[in-house]
Amino acid sequence: MQLKEVQFSVEVYTSAAELADEDAALLATASDIAKVAYAPYSNFFVGAAAKLANGIVVSGTNQENAAYPAGICAERTLMSAAATQYPGIGIKTMAISYHNKNGESTKPISPCGVCRQVLAEFEERTAQSIRLVLGGLSGEVYIIQTAKALLPLTFTSDDLKR
Repeated sequence: MQLKEVQFSVEVYTSAAELADEDAALLATASDIAKVAYAPYSNFFVGAAAKLANGIVVSGTNQENAAYPAGICAERTLMSAAATQYPGIGIKTMAISYHNKNGESTKPISPCGVCRQVLAEFEERTAQSIRLVLGGLSGEVYIIQTAKALLPLTFTSDDLKR
């Protein structure tokens, strides 16, 4: 038997004030767009904003449904819009923020498992790593250099060819 350790690094900033201007602006856009999310059931409003490789900024929010949990996360809403409007264009950086109406929004959140898989495949199909900037309304901010780091044993299109 062999034991393999899988790990990744996260840059931790005390607050958004420490970020580079471009990252701070993208996180602010994600926080602003979260206000228009449709989350009447969870009261957990998530916004995502991404700068594409062509310089355009695209955003998305979570969209819940009465047939809960048949909703879609902000990250997947954003990627669907980006892939439709700008086919083949990669995402350079995606910021994710949230407003939790049932509690605090003072720490970074990370994408759910389904979003991690979709992010990893978006990276693969566009040959562009996606930097993630994760933060709430206040508190620490995390930067992860590639979304694929969140899902180290990613199931990919190569697995379907075996």
